[in-house]
This record gives sequence, structure tokens and C-alpha cells, in this order.
Amino acid sequence: MKEPQRLKGVLSPVCTPFKADLSPDANRFVAQCKWMLGQGSGLAVFGTNSEANSLSTNERIALLDSLLQAGVDPARMMPGTGCCAFTDTVRLTEHAVKAGCAGVLMLPPFYYKDVPEEGLFRHFSEVIERVGDARLQIYLYHIPPVAVVPITTKLVERLLKRYPKAIAGMKDSSGDWKNTKTFLDAFAKQGFDVFVGSESFLLANMRNHGAGCISATANVNPAAIDKLYREWQNADADAQQAQLDVIRKTTGQYIMIPALKAVIAHYARDPEWATVRPPLVELTTTQAQTVVDGLLKLGFDMPGLAKAETANA
Repeated sequence: MKEPQRLKGVLSPVCTPFKADLSPDANRFVAQCKWMLGQGSGLAVFGTNSEANSLSTNERIALLDSLLQAGVDPARMMPGTGCCAFTDTVRLTEHAVKAGCAGVLMLPPFYYKDVPEEGLFRHFSEVIERVGDARLQIYLYHIPPVAVVPITTKLVERLLKRYPKAIAGMKDSSGDWKNTKTFLDAFAKQGFDVFVGSESFLLANMRNHGAGCISATANVNPAAIDKLYREWQNADADAQQAQLDVIRKTTGQYIMIPALKAVIAHYARDPEWATVRPPLVELTTTQAQTVVDGLLKLGFDMPGLAKAETANA
């Protein structure tokens, strides 16, 4: 079987829209994904900012199927498949691989803390062996502020030695550039693709042989982030990076997921987009307006979003 082409560039952990009864809204989801693809972003569906761990395994499968049925190219997708139970991880990963997705973004099992490296190695090994598909491309997801279970260089070294074709790269959401640089220096020249978890580090990542970024704010600012990815060697790259940082700071002044949804709701002219699943809570009207006003002062826009939402309603 032909291995999928490696995804590089900008990917978004796509926000998941919910209906009033808190069930996933497939129509809005498809519309948002199509709009982002048109803006240059790939799709890391079921990532942290997708509220993935508030979705059941069946809900994730159904949403992925809705994208496939709508003609969305699976080669532009890197679904999140990491769960605490390796059997759930296997099921989601098998489904993504069979669908033709370019890769999967895999959290470590995050409930038990202070687990040994051997335990994590066994977990990922069990998943790889049970999926048993040569097309499998795993991107390990390092997000210690949330998971509190780190991906270490020693673990990556062991996994690459045992499964050099299945372990394709990682997303580093540590927020620590020194940590990212450590992985780049250790593995980038071996074909191990390192994505940063924020576009704030995108330029530095590209200058050090990185693969791109998988960023929350690519939900609302994908074209500008993609522009820097493509033009990182240009003379104005530092200025582009600075502008991205201002927009991220404005959007992220409150909890990121409800803030992103408030921004999408405003620019899509669709108040229901603001809905989040418990335990998250929507921004207050004042908070949402503060974020939107800040973006408007920057001349920010999400061109074509409202039209895309209406077309898929």
C-alpha cells in the first residue's frame, strides 16, 4: 500500500460546533473545515481546541465520516486519536488510517500521572501493533500543561528505533521553545517532523528545520499563518510574525476555546457557534465583545466565513 504524503504547514485543531442540545453539529463542522481548507489550513480535527476529550469515540467517528461524505480530502487531515484507553485509541486510529488520513495526532494516555517511560512505550507499541497498517503515520502530542504526561526525547528515540515508519513526528505544545529546539536538534534531520503548538513559534520553527504549526488560532486566522509558513524566508517574516502574535494575544486573553468560538460566532453571524460543552462555559457577552472589539481595531476579518456557513446550512 502507498504511504500517505506527509502533512506539513499549518493545521488547525478545528473547533467543534454544538447544537442547542449539545450534540455535535455536522453541518457547521463541515462548513468550518471547508472554509479553513480554502484559507490554506490543514485539519487537525479532534485536537485540544476541538473539545475532543468531551466527545465520545462514536461522535468522533461520525464527524470524520461527515467530512468524508462531504468530499473533504483526507490527505489534508490529521485527526486526534489519543485516548486514555488504548483500545479507544486503536479504534479511532484504524478508522482514520482506513479513511486515508495523512496522519493521526496522538495524545499519551493522560489520566495516570508519573508513569514510567516503559509504560508509555508499551502503550504506543500496543496501538501500532494492533492497528497493523503500513500507512500509519503517528504524530506524538506533547502538551504537558494539560496532559501532565510528557513525551520525552528518550521515548521518541525508542519509538523511532522500533517503528521508524510509523512514528512520523510530533506536536510540541509545551510553550517552551528550548524544549522544541531540543527535539528539532535531536530528530529533525532524521525526517521526524516537529510542529509547534502555537504560531508564535512558527518562524523560529521554520528556521530550525521544523514542519509547521498546529495552532488553535488557525481556526480564525489561517490565511495569515499560512502566509508566514510559505514566506518565512522573506525579508518581512519578522513583521509577519509580530502581527500574528498580536492577533493571538487579543484572541487568547480569555480561555481559548470559548474565545475562538465567540470570534467564529461573530464573523459567521451565527450565535449558536458560541456553544461549548460542559465543563467549559461560554464567554460572557462583555468578554466576547472585548475580544471582537480588539480584533476589529486590528482590522481583522474572516473573509467568506459567513457565506460558507450559509452555503452548508
